[in-house]
Order: sequence, then structure tokens, then C-alpha cells
Amino acid sequence: MEIDSPCVVSLTWKLADAQNQPLDELAEPVEFFYGGDDLLAKVEEALAGHEPGAELRLHLEPEEAFGDYRSELVCFEDRKLFPEPLEAGMAFEGLPPGHATADMPADRVYIVTEVYPSHVVLDGNHPLAGIALHLHLKVVAVRAASEDEIAARTVGAAPLALFGAGGKAPDALH
Repeated sequence: MEIDSPCVVSLTWKLADAQNQPLDELAEPVEFFYGGDDLLAKVEEALAGHEPGAELRLHLEPEEAFGDYRSELVCFEDRKLFPEPLEAGMAFEGLPPGHATADMPADRVYIVTEVYPSHVVLDGNHPLAGIALHLHLKVVAVRAASEDEIAARTVGAAPLALFGAGGKAPDALH
């Protein structure tokens, strides 16, 4: 079966930055909904018409992947607002109750980048924002999408955040 919207495609990948430093690898196939919300537009465009066994190498500029890094999405919050233990790399959906930064989007995942005795530095950028990426994809399988998958525009698996349009931080990267 050829990849055509809507369908479900099983992929493996190797992801590296522009200097070919490895960032992520998925050795076991994961299903993605093709024609919905699971894949970046450039990835979908490249996959169109391919069949199982196809291997693709893509170069994604930041604007084709997770966007440019936006310094306005970095903020400082009072250390007392966070639970113990707290360490760099932890992720929180939205800012904590009682936060002081009024103009920050509430619908983002914030990564703790630094912890000080008096405050915490949070970053609402996707961990791969501002980074050009090299992506080696392998198409393992292609199947028809179910009615539920078509209605949801996703297969709903957790690793999808890496390529999806949702803008949340992927679990595998923090």
C-alpha cells in the first residue's frame, strides 16, 4: 500500500542536528497518522507515495520543524512554587499556580533549565526549536486508518509529539 491520506504509517528514525550529532533514535516502529496531526508538513510531503521499505533522508530547517527559538518564552518564577525534588530537565504543563509571569502562554510545556535557591528558569520553547535537523526515516508498514483514527486525526501514541504539530515537548527529549 502506498502512503496516501488518510492512512497509518509505521516508521523508524534517526534524528541528528545539522552537525550530525545524534539527538534521538527510534529503532522499533511507531505508528503515525498520515494526513492529520501526527507529522510535520515537510515529513508528510516527503513520505507521500512511498511504500514499506522506503528510506528517506530529510534536512529540516527550524521553520520546517519546531520553529525558531523565541527568547520571550523563557521566564523566571519563584522557587517556592515548585515541588521537591526539582532539577533541570523536568517538564511542567503550563506555569505553576501563583506564577508571576502574566504574558506567558498557558498551553505550553515548560522545561526547567536552571534551578537557583530563589528562582527557577523555565523555557517554553520546544527542545528542538531553532535547530536544523537531519532525519533518516524508514517506512516499515502502511495500513488503512480506522474510522476513529480518521475522526481524531491521530493514532494517539506518546512518541508522536516528536513530529506532531501540537508543539508540546516530546517525552523522549527531556
